[in-house]
Amino acid sequence: MTQDGIEDVVDRLKAALQAEPASARLQTALAAGLRPNDRYIDQLVERFTIEPDFFVRDMLTWALIQHDPTLTLERVLPELSSVFPQARAQALHTLSKIGDQRAWPAITTELLADAEDEVARTAWRAAATLVPDGEESALAETLSTQFARGDRTTQRSLSRALAALGDVATPVIKKAKRRRNPAVRTHAIATEKLIKNPDAGFDVAIEAAQRIVALRGAPLVDHVAE
Repeated sequence: MTQDGIEDVVDRLKAALQAEPASARLQTALAAGLRPNDRYIDQLVERFTIEPDFFVRDMLTWALIQHDPTLTLERVLPELSSVFPQARAQALHTLSKIGDQRAWPAITTELLADAEDEVARTAWRAAATLVPDGEESALAETLSTQFARGDRTTQRSLSRALAALGDVATPVIKKAKRRRNPAVRTHAIATEKLIKNPDAGFDVAIEAAQRIVALRGAPLVDHVAE
């Protein structure tokens, strides 16, 4: 294909990704993944900031992971410093799906504590996926600073990220169970319960933890009765 032909294809992709309705954009992103072209990467990533539909954004990520991982990483990583929370969150989601540990250094403490809950939640999932061997304990320590943050959805995401780290999360959970803040202790107990019995689900775990803290008058204890 000539240079002019390539530019024409890219321009058509850009226009199609702006089309109405969302189902048309979804099909466009799907097609870009089924027939990957390195020149598509920029257009797909540019939609991170402005695409309003969740399912289309998810298809953008799917399309990107069909492309060359090195080229995709080079284009996605700068989005982590975007001023737009949606772009940061979608970039993190994409990196977690690519699963390339070269992205690990870009998962900063600032992202793990991002002021936007959706960004932070996605950063926790990405970090738990990408963390290299030997870095798990440090990551667990950082994640533990976020106990009791946000609504139940946010707390569930943190608990799942800690659970994904396995036994290395145990020390920070035990430490959090001794904190003065009852909300922190409740979340830590719920996380411990979720790890022990993942099939029960987070809602069951958090409700049980709330009862434990209430019955004990929120004391500072290291051992919590089951």
